[in-house]
Amino acid sequence: MQIFLMGFMGSGKSTIGKILADKLNYEFLDLDAQIEKNEKRSIEKIFQTEGEAYFRKVEAKALNNLKKRKNRVVSLGGGTPCYSNNMFIISKLGTPVYIQTSQDRLVQNLSKDQNKRPLLKGLNKVRLKTKIGSMLRARTSFYNKANYKIRNNASPERIAERIRNKLDLD
Repeated sequence: MQIFLMGFMGSGKSTIGKILADKLNYEFLDLDAQIEKNEKRSIEKIFQTEGEAYFRKVEAKALNNLKKRKNRVVSLGGGTPCYSNNMFIISKLGTPVYIQTSQDRLVQNLSKDQNKRPLLKGLNKVRLKTKIGSMLRARTSFYNKANYKIRNNASPERIAERIRNKLDLD
């Protein structure tokens, strides 16, 4: 089984994904890290020099280059399911799981490293909360297309265990 973790940036997809992959003895792949490797530059640099539209094309290409595989957990970028026909590709390649995280928790998580996030860079606390709320509302309809939804209200280890149990994986 190939498991795709999706949700807003800062929801813990990569952290949870690594733990889940380790528990299941699966391969772990972070799509953003794969894009950085392919492009030989950071996501931040791609946004700075080429813009979001270019990044979304590169992201769709990286997703399309993934093959249907067994025993892999893939952490997607926060916007991945929301562009092109990415949600169709994700569903075709594996099982999407939405890590549901509250707006307040996202603000708390993202305020620590928001300057590494091109879409949030330079925002004060009030504008950060407003931007996250707006983006979250726009993206939730895509996230809700996941086969499974897991509330992110516990430790990453516990969330990984919930996913494992929900998918009935050994």
